[in-house]
Amino acid sequence: MAEGGGSSGGGGSAEEALRAAIGRHRHDPRRRILLQVELARRWRDGGDYRRAGILLPLTLAAAERAFGADSPVVAAVCNEWGVLGKYTGHFARSHGLYLRALEIFERAHGPEHDTVATICHNLGGLAHARGDHREGEPWAARSVAVRTRLHGPDHPLVAADIAAWAALLDGCGRLDEAEARLAEALGILRRAYGAEHYEIAVTTHNLAALRHRRGDTTAAAEGYAQALALKERLLGTGHPGLAPTLVNLATALAQRGARREAAGHYARVIAILSPVVAAGHPTLATARRGLAATREQPSDEGTVLT
Repeated sequence: MAEGGGSSGGGGSAEEALRAAIGRHRHDPRRRILLQVELARRWRDGGDYRRAGILLPLTLAAAERAFGADSPVVAAVCNEWGVLGKYTGHFARSHGLYLRALEIFERAHGPEHDTVATICHNLGGLAHARGDHREGEPWAARSVAVRTRLHGPDHPLVAADIAAWAALLDGCGRLDEAEARLAEALGILRRAYGAEHYEIAVTTHNLAALRHRRGDTTAAAEGYAQALALKERLLGTGHPGLAPTLVNLATALAQRGARREAAGHYARVIAILSPVVAAGHPTLATARRGLAATREQPSDEGTVLT
């Protein structure tokens, strides 16, 4: 299965600068809260889901006290906590947070605004992670429509929305449409970023997943390997963001009969995810089932829902 987009983490010096800025703005609630959201995002991007999960509810409570329940600042915190919940498997909580953020942003900015497009994108991504592709597809289509009207068809944000939409189209069985959308998104991203960018890795993964669904396990494995190598360069070798690509690569290899190599990738996913996600997280569950299958018989495990 396909995966959603994100961004790579940064270094310790940037974290130290954020912490210092939070201290300097302790008497400026809005600035301090937005900096705390950025710090939580940095931790989440770096795979430190535990600290992000501690900081965000505290930040939300502070935002509500300072600005009231219907402030766009509150919506920004809700959105970031919702993103974290998608990664950790707390899907119901994320859904509620996203809907709350969407209501606030629509009231504050109207329906044609980047914040609204972002929440629609994220609601589509959450539905994808849950395997509810038909529920998510209209959210993704709306994000593309809003963002295109705002920025034009060649903007990187539009490309990211198109790639997320394609993943849901794939899940709905609209494979030709999904492949065309992914190729369109990849072209925009390469023109905007060059070859070394996280969204390139995500879209390469998703093209491989589409080919996997068409039954071409050789092309799928090659695509997953390319996406994995790029992710490792950008994120490091122990980042949770590697897990969707690792588990799909393992599945393609197992289906080709390379069970030992597949088992190594499944085991790596389990080692990476077990400390940082909920016990029932679908990617972790898929890796455990896949590893068990490699020890018994050739795997018929499907690709991962992320």
